Amino acid sequence: MSIKKPKLTVVGAGPGDIDLITVKAIKVLKTADVVLYDALVNEELLSYINPEAQQVFVGKRRGCYRYQQEQINELIVSYAKANGHVVRLKGGDSFIFGRGAEEMEYAANFGLEVDIVPGISSSLAVPAYQNIPLTKRGSAESFWVITGTTKEHKISSDIELAAKSNATVVVLMGMSKLPQIVNLFKAEGKENLPVAIIQEGTTTREKIGIGTVNTIENIVVKEDLKNPAIIVLGEVVKHRAAILKIQQEYSKELKG
Repeated sequence: MSIKKPKLTVVGAGPGDIDLITVKAIKVLKTADVVLYDALVNEELLSYINPEAQQVFVGKRRGCYRYQQEQINELIVSYAKANGHVVRLKGGDSFIFGRGAEEMEYAANFGLEVDIVPGISSSLAVPAYQNIPLTKRGSAESFWVITGTTKEHKISSDIELAAKSNATVVVLMGMSKLPQIVNLFKAEGKENLPVAIIQEGTTTREKIGIGTVNTIENIVVKEDLKNPAIIVLGEVVKHRAAILKIQQEYSKELKG
């Protein structure tokens, strides 16, 4: 029996909607010998996996880690050397706060061939599903995508810098730091800046709250918004209401 060459492919599963995984990702899943997948991966995607492949859940749910990152790194290497092709299936895009780069480096140091399949990031897709563009002529010429919580469990210092700009600001993993984020924008005189918080975006469980820097904390309580959620701050949030208004007016004209 021939021994398969150990390989790691890090695959982005997209933001939640099963249709937002790429064709290339599906092709790779069909070649896997082992798939290690995270909690944010839509489990319907597991049906695309090679039926003979071993499936291992290594994600986090309700604040509990099934495996620490160091253990996941070791699992990748051990499964690859024993079985061949390991696919690491991760939510969103693996290179945007997904630790895919770390896993690839670790695997490469143990002689594994490594590859990457980009995924559609929640930072882009989730606002888009709610008709919120991250850039729009006359509203935003650029955007920041920032982690709300660093590895030291502190708020990212980049949020303070972003608050000084006119760019759209997208904060991932920031719900626990929302009061601090709001205060940073208030310090820049942006109390009336539009804010959207979208929970479990692109899925059937999606919830959204729209407000301003001044009102968003109350809206989070009223709408019972929780993780996983993203925070979008910027004038582009107004586009959602504008589109809804146009659609409603057009619908009235048709009925009239």
